[in-house]
Amino acid sequence: MKFAIDILLGAALLLSPAAAQTGGNAISTTTISLGTATPGGGFPLYGNAFAEVMNAADGSLTIAPRNTKGSNENIPLLEKGELDLALVAGEPAYEAFAGIGRSPVRLKILTAIYSNPGMFVVRADSPYKTIRDLVGQAVAFGAKGSGLPILARYVLDGLGLKQDDDFKAIYLDRAGDGPAMVEDGRVAALWGAGIGWPGFAAVASSASGARFIAPDAEEITRIRAKHAFLKPLTVPAGSYPKQSEPIASLGSWSFVLTREDLPDDVAYRLARTLHGVEATFCKKLAQACETTAANTAAAAPRPELIHPGVMKYYREIGVVK
Repeated sequence: MKFAIDILLGAALLLSPAAAQTGGNAISTTTISLGTATPGGGFPLYGNAFAEVMNAADGSLTIAPRNTKGSNENIPLLEKGELDLALVAGEPAYEAFAGIGRSPVRLKILTAIYSNPGMFVVRADSPYKTIRDLVGQAVAFGAKGSGLPILARYVLDGLGLKQDDDFKAIYLDRAGDGPAMVEDGRVAALWGAGIGWPGFAAVASSASGARFIAPDAEEITRIRAKHAFLKPLTVPAGSYPKQSEPIASLGSWSFVLTREDLPDDVAYRLARTLHGVEATFCKKLAQACETTAANTAAAAPRPELIHPGVMKYYREIGVVK
């Protein structure tokens, strides 16, 4: 769905885009669709906050979030032009750009969202303390179509494990269903990623409390030896209720991707607006503190994957040369 140009003139008189070109008092509003994921997960939380902050900062922009099945649906929707922007987890983005299992995509990066250290959460009173302890147990690996199961697949593969063979793997229809399944014992663990991820926060805030299970140092080395694109990442202490110590893990960066033909001037406006509200966005949502121009330039797998309109703005502010 190409972004819509709605023209308001005088007393709510709707004109065509062509008429607006010549209307001296016309005000152009660009409506941009944003694909997120299933309710209860981190992407809808982030996407809604992103839209609120951006829309408040630029009255000529209307970013409209839309729930989808997640990263694996967002990528083809962008390719078909049915979304203008979409949130995509690091692993699906990596596979799409590299052409793993498909032809390489020609989508572009608008911004890095946040880093995604992957780990499991279990009830605090459970007997499970390591990844090996979870072998043979029922584990919720995230919502169908989201990037979380893909991250888990890479992490476990690096340890010589297969999530569908070595675990009783469960894939959720809604990301928000996972915490209750941990609490009532339907699953031994919930896989997730990130800082302030809603599923982890819900388990950690429950009556039973939470324990987090991440790869240890030796396991991180083994995983990275096989999948070097995964980066060592840390969940700072206090990211979740009663989490008193930092947690070392690994993962990648998620992105807001754009359809290939999003006009350069629109991408430039989005990048400029987003850079201007970095501090505001951080205050609104803890996860958004990592959404910066500098992090985007550093996190992009290759500079040419960043949208040309965004790169133009980054050169102007000195983030890239």
